[in-house]
Amino acid sequence: MAKVSIYNLQKKAVGELELSDAVFGVEVNEGLIYDVLKAQLASKRGGNAKTKVRPEVSGSTRKLYRQKGTGAARHGGIRASQYVGGGKAHGPQPRDYSYRPPRKMRAGALVSALSLKLKQGQLLILDGFDVPEIKTKKVAEILKTLEAGNSLIVDAKANDKLRISVRNLPSNQFLPPEGVNLYDVLRHERLILTKNAVAELVSRLEKS
Repeated sequence: MAKVSIYNLQKKAVGELELSDAVFGVEVNEGLIYDVLKAQLASKRGGNAKTKVRPEVSGSTRKLYRQKGTGAARHGGIRASQYVGGGKAHGPQPRDYSYRPPRKMRAGALVSALSLKLKQGQLLILDGFDVPEIKTKKVAEILKTLEAGNSLIVDAKANDKLRISVRNLPSNQFLPPEGVNLYDVLRHERLILTKNAVAELVSRLEKS
């Protein structure tokens, strides 16, 4: 098991913690990370592109002229796609791009990402992250002290003062342990976990 230092909010070491090799010490599987991240990003796509088809455009439904004897094409109405303002043939329609990889794949990719953060020295373990009041400026000062400008902060869901203080910081995000996901771990430079958050993550991921 890897041993890491535990810090307080002044970035002074106050102890050590052994991290589970099953969660923070696995070999990084880049292919698995790619597959799960691709699925997560696909689920965020809107899929709202749409064109009007023939029944949806404005225009008369009257047949333009008689079927035979004109020497021209046998048109049935002005809403056909070959006319200006007609319906689009085979155009895009709203669709759902999302798909969900198996649970073990999702858990494996997250474990790989956590192990990668540790190997790259981008993981910071705190003894706790309790703030006396809801104050974005105060939390910003703490993060500056911790040298964690672009970071994902993980602590208990009940820590409302921290959660509300962080939400106005453009480069930082707060998540409870049960909400930690691959995309948010990778898109932030630093990952900040409290001791309690580490215990909950290990409990969640070791069972996966």
